[in-house]
Amino acid sequence: MSDPMPQSFSWPRFITSAYGPTILSTIGYGAVTPLVALSALHLGASVALSALITGLTGVGQIVGDLPASWVATRLGEKRAIAVACLWDALWLGIAFLATSLPVLSVAVFAFGLSGSVFGLARQSYITEAMPLKFRARALSSLGGTFRIGGFIGPLIGAAIIGVWNLNAAYGFAAIMSIGAACVTMLLPDLPDEVQTRRAAGGEGPKLFTVLRAHMHTFLTLGVGVLGVGLVRAVRQTVLPLWCESLGLDPSHTSLIYAVSMGIDMSLFFFGGFVMDRFGRMWVAMPSMLVLGVGLATLALAHSPGWVIVVACVLGLGNGIGSGIVMTLGSDASPPVGRPQFLSGWRLFGDTGNAVGPLLLSAVTSLFTLGVATVCLGVVAVGVAGWLGYWIRHSAAGTTHIRSQES
Repeated sequence: MSDPMPQSFSWPRFITSAYGPTILSTIGYGAVTPLVALSALHLGASVALSALITGLTGVGQIVGDLPASWVATRLGEKRAIAVACLWDALWLGIAFLATSLPVLSVAVFAFGLSGSVFGLARQSYITEAMPLKFRARALSSLGGTFRIGGFIGPLIGAAIIGVWNLNAAYGFAAIMSIGAACVTMLLPDLPDEVQTRRAAGGEGPKLFTVLRAHMHTFLTLGVGVLGVGLVRAVRQTVLPLWCESLGLDPSHTSLIYAVSMGIDMSLFFFGGFVMDRFGRMWVAMPSMLVLGVGLATLALAHSPGWVIVVACVLGLGNGIGSGIVMTLGSDASPPVGRPQFLSGWRLFGDTGNAVGPLLLSAVTSLFTLGVATVCLGVVAVGVAGWLGYWIRHSAAGTTHIRSQES
């Protein structure tokens, strides 16, 4: 969409209703995500089983990515987001009451299913509602709300546990999800031309018809965003592991991670501005190159001071790339069949998120953690080159030009 805003458009209402639910829900998620493994341990799981249960959210998200397009198409984006929030609240309540590992495991898997619907529907909505010249800033800001919620949530979760108990954090997260569902209903309706186009198209094309039609995009840019997800997931996993290998205590590790997240969180709008003004490549490549340098040099950081420096580099690389995966997907998505296309796109990104820690584990088991960080730094540089080539040879390579003309 490249038309100007309608006169009835309200920026305050849009910002509140488009980003408010994400902040609320991610604050809730941030409060409980670090606690899932602890809950499993308290219910009698081993350390290995606790790690497996924690990973079920990612499994649920991958499983739910393609069906999410059906939900978004049938209900519309606004109602799909609200339903996903209420589904979240239901299973967070069940986790709050869980007294056995099977119940907790099903609840954690269900979080991933709702996350896939929530993520797809809000990306599709913002793509349709926002003029092209603002698209990258809008989507990078959406990515920024994740970071804000993920930064605040654990702090609130720690306070809740201190006052009440571990399970109380799940109750808090459920309340946040219900609040997110309520705020979602304030979302403005999509522009008239979008609703007219969708009404003329009926239920739209079938999922696998859309995926087959855009297979070249998935095998080029899609592979690139799989690499982005892989590198980002490794970055989140490797930093605490490296701190632990140096003998740093958990409090110092948390502080170093918080510094990295603080830098990450502060740069999301800058990345979106650069993408809208100069093009997607000017964020995609630098983000991956900086992450690659950070991962490769982490193996040389043998003191807390140098670990903090590298953590800042990793935060910088990840922060400027906020929203790049969603923006490239929105650029490549067709006007007809957009939810179906984006479901496939998100599947690539989520697969990368799941594969990253597994690849880190495999290389570390064969060699050392230091070798693994260097190897994955090289992978990040390769991802930068891959994205740079295919962005230039895709619609994303001229999107900023079209946005300036509009």
